[in-house]
Amino acid sequence: MTGTGVHGAPAEALDESADRRREQRGWYWYDWANSVYSTTVLTVFLGPYLTSVAKAAADAHGYVHPLGLPVRAGSFYAYTVSASLLLSVVAMPLAGALADRTGRKKPLLGCCAYAGAAATAGMFFLAGERYLLGGALLIIANVSFVVSMMLYNSFLPQIARPDERDAVSSRGWAFGYAAGALVLVADLALYGKHDALGISEGTAVRICLASAGLWWGTFALIPLRRLRDRRTAATQAPGASPRQGWRQLRETLRGMRRHPLTLSFLLAYLVYNDGVQTVITQASVYGSEELKLDQTTLIVAVLLVQVLAAAGALLMGRLARRYGAQRTILGSLVAWALTLAAGYFLPAKAPLWFFALAVGIGLVLGGSQALSRSLFSHLVPRGKEAEYFSAYEISDRGVSWLGPLVFGVAYQLTGSYRDAIVSLVAFFAVGFVLLARVPVGRAIEAAGNPVPDRI
Repeated sequence: MTGTGVHGAPAEALDESADRRREQRGWYWYDWANSVYSTTVLTVFLGPYLTSVAKAAADAHGYVHPLGLPVRAGSFYAYTVSASLLLSVVAMPLAGALADRTGRKKPLLGCCAYAGAAATAGMFFLAGERYLLGGALLIIANVSFVVSMMLYNSFLPQIARPDERDAVSSRGWAFGYAAGALVLVADLALYGKHDALGISEGTAVRICLASAGLWWGTFALIPLRRLRDRRTAATQAPGASPRQGWRQLRETLRGMRRHPLTLSFLLAYLVYNDGVQTVITQASVYGSEELKLDQTTLIVAVLLVQVLAAAGALLMGRLARRYGAQRTILGSLVAWALTLAAGYFLPAKAPLWFFALAVGIGLVLGGSQALSRSLFSHLVPRGKEAEYFSAYEISDRGVSWLGPLVFGVAYQLTGSYRDAIVSLVAFFAVGFVLLARVPVGRAIEAAGNPVPDRI
């Protein structure tokens, strides 16, 4: 006889609910673990520091020569970020297929997490003229970060019912923002007091970089203990191989041809999201190299962005309820373009103006990304959620290499970071045109979904 719990609920159902909640709580902690890499390493410290290391290794004309190729020292970081994202495009389908074939997603997540954490911790040894070491560690860490996020996100449908996913996903994001802000405050204290602590500025930066790796590796233990693997129909499928990842992606894109309006939205998102991701990774380089701002100013600016991104997401959510998601996203793209154009004219050594730029970025950052994901969810045919969001994930994480490449080439050709930063306006302008041409209501109907009152 089946036992019952509170109010007559079956004991098995209560146990299942408790297990699911426990997994969800463990899942949140991976955002807490790896968001520090994104904020401390990619957004604040590594860009300016690796650029300074590359400049120390440069020849009399300001060039370094990785693989025998002449590269402006100031472009090296942007090119390395671009290369890491290109490699991520290759790695994600292979990792996804391997996870499906073996049913052992958690060990793969652990491998990626600890490869990335180890590479990040190894940045402590990035000193002198070791720019090639820095480039190699960045590539390993960034590929590991991107692939681990794909595996991490793929747990969400397994640990949360459809009616829970928005709340569970939002809590994960909140954990990530909280961790990023907390560690940046500690970084600010360490960096600001480096003289009093008897360490050099460069040593303080290297400690901040390495501590992000230690944080990532330490807190990754929690999700790796609580998440569990599940066997699926794809597990041990006959003839399964890592090539299935590419075959599945090709089949998904081929299937999208039957929904060309959904594909049109995804193309627009590819373009403007590339601009967003490039601003995130290159803004600190612009502030340090072109505007001659110190590291303390950059840390405070990123803290502003962290706080305002959450507030901006809530504000833009309200605007979307009133004006529709598409119009609100289009408005945010105009705001992105105007913010970058204003950034071109910022005076050097003027922290207050850079903080104003950070406010503009923060207010549109969280909202433009959150609304893009929610709008795309309306364009996905029922029963195709996993396939379509796999393509969305690759576009979000793995096809953001063109922006850093454009940024690096612009600096390579002009020697000006102002020209490099303003070149990114093109991504928002083209993305605006492509998104404005998508008849979202018809796209939702074509996907077989009900059209909301405001979209």
